[in-house]
Amino acid sequence: MVQVLQNARALIATRAFSSTSRSFAGQNLTEKIVQKYAVGLPSGKIIKSGDYVSIKPAHCMSHDNSWPVALKFKGLGAKAVKDNRQVVMTLDHDVQNKTEKNLEKYHNIENFAKEQGVDFYPAGRGIGHQIMIEEGYAFPGNLTVASDSHSNTYGGVGALGTPIVRTDAASIWATGQTWWQIPPVAKVELKGRLAKGVTGKDVIVALCGVFNNDEVLNHAIEFTGDHIDELSVDYRLTIANMTTEWGALSGVFPVDDTLINWYKQRLDKLPQPHPRVNAETVQNLIDNKVQADSDAYYSKHLVLDLASLSPYISGPNSVKISNSLADLSAQNLKVNKAYLVSCTNSRLSDIKAAADIVKGHKIAEGVEFYIAAASSNVQKDAEDIGAWKTLLDAGCIPLPAGCGPCIGLGTGLLKEGEIGISATNRNFKGRMGSKDALAYLASPEVVAASAVLGKIGGPEELDGSPVNKSNEILKEVNVIPKPQESSESSATDSTAAATGVEVLEGFPKSIEGELVLCDADNINTDGIYPGKYTYQDDVPREKMAEVCMENYDAEFGSKTNAGDIIISGFNFGTGSSREQAATAILARDMKLVVAGSFGNIFSRNSINNALLTLEIPDLINMLREKYRDSPKELTRRTGWFLNWNVETATVTVRDGKDGEVVLQQKVGELGTNLQEIIVKGGLEGWVKSQL
Repeated sequence: MVQVLQNARALIATRAFSSTSRSFAGQNLTEKIVQKYAVGLPSGKIIKSGDYVSIKPAHCMSHDNSWPVALKFKGLGAKAVKDNRQVVMTLDHDVQNKTEKNLEKYHNIENFAKEQGVDFYPAGRGIGHQIMIEEGYAFPGNLTVASDSHSNTYGGVGALGTPIVRTDAASIWATGQTWWQIPPVAKVELKGRLAKGVTGKDVIVALCGVFNNDEVLNHAIEFTGDHIDELSVDYRLTIANMTTEWGALSGVFPVDDTLINWYKQRLDKLPQPHPRVNAETVQNLIDNKVQADSDAYYSKHLVLDLASLSPYISGPNSVKISNSLADLSAQNLKVNKAYLVSCTNSRLSDIKAAADIVKGHKIAEGVEFYIAAASSNVQKDAEDIGAWKTLLDAGCIPLPAGCGPCIGLGTGLLKEGEIGISATNRNFKGRMGSKDALAYLASPEVVAASAVLGKIGGPEELDGSPVNKSNEILKEVNVIPKPQESSESSATDSTAAATGVEVLEGFPKSIEGELVLCDADNINTDGIYPGKYTYQDDVPREKMAEVCMENYDAEFGSKTNAGDIIISGFNFGTGSSREQAATAILARDMKLVVAGSFGNIFSRNSINNALLTLEIPDLINMLREKYRDSPKELTRRTGWFLNWNVETATVTVRDGKDGEVVLQQKVGELGTNLQEIIVKGGLEGWVKSQL
């Protein structure tokens, strides 16, 4: 990864990982699972991080975006889903919306699912990720994708779950396959045992907060640890779910006895014979555990001492900020709204934990505490044990099983000036309501206690006890050098580079424009394209152009012109899987974005929609130095012009269109295969041409 950054590799070119001389190293768990689901490999090919592969995932889930995917699918000229056992559709995001328009969309999705014979779960059945786990679609050792950024959740049950975008989903429906580049893989070691009162949510909030310098950005994560078997499956699901917010593409826990026993218990809950979770599949799981090889290579090794953790809270308005419960409790921050909803922390154990906290209490005056089970099955189980009634008796406000306020839809959104504390996964500015509200993330126990106290606080305060002081979190980061490439491989690479890049007819030999500096790291997809437009499927191009970047900077539209090139910081495009974050930039007639680094989902959406991207960390650092002593501007015209010569794979930046050269360096080569996707207008056009 260091080599990638130093050479300012293009995101749309192959990462600097070679498999030519790594045969001595075994495969990690991620590579093994991908190997199983890769198609079209040469005989004997052992895949490694950095390789581009075609994959045929076990399952592909889509939710409310199923209808836009279906329209793409039809637009490809496809008639029938290639494998209707591969595809799953769930309705979960906007389930409170009873408008004629939304109900028509839901009706269209259901009819399409019936016509194609794919498995369909209606609004109210639950959140798609929970259904994928409950019903055994995401299963230990398999590769399951979804057109949603929280597909990482499946790693909690030992599956490799990773997000795709709508165009990818349509391609899978049509062909059964899509493309994936295996990312660098990081080992995250969870040492020791959790103290009493510390939960899985505290683990991932701490990880996001203390390793907040993009240590795992665009990595696959594999969790290990000497006592990892003591982490419940529900804790694992929570941790895996929020590896998305940590910047990772996946987060996989091992297949161990804890997980196998969980599946044995599932056999009693599911009607048998079940097509995916039955005695035979569980026995096969026992007999054929998928594990990493002892000599597998990991690009990084991160260590977190669980015994050093206390309850932690994320925010405000960023998962990269984590505060101890003790520190925030002392600030007496009044809470207006509390939430126990979403695919992160609305399983039975979470609901029971919250109910145990509020039992015998009432929700504080002036606080609204919203609850929604992860699925109808979870709600029924919570009702059966009395936990649901306990929460209602305390004054909680029930919502249907679904996403709702977590995605900024439906009842209970944050208003200007309010403070919310939530057991969800994201607290991006403006995501759960007003951009002038403050949102914090915490465990179900802390959320419930805060709702009763009327301020951010812990369960012990309900009995008049003070919150214990927090410990210093103990952590380590080790970057592991890559195995050396052979001299033969290096010579081959040098020869290829010397020949120059073939440029296809219809693809520009160079791209040029003035750099417009959006000086921030972690600009998320909500900032690029507001969430309130995401599930409106008929937003015209002009409107998309108008609202582009408005949640980041309301002045962006007035400061930029067609043909400009956005230059931004690190992890640009982090967050949700909405492809409109790329198409909104294209709607402004901007063809290229340059950044220190990109969120992987954004870069995937960019390729699929014909938006070019380049990683040039030196350039953003130079501009930040140039304006270091200037007044802060969110969007700034720089007067610097960038020219990307595709044939020579060289970027030249001048001060003024014909002025002095301030930077010139090689970038990754843009091969003809990816040029062809861009020429065809994106992946959808390319697939259509292939069909």
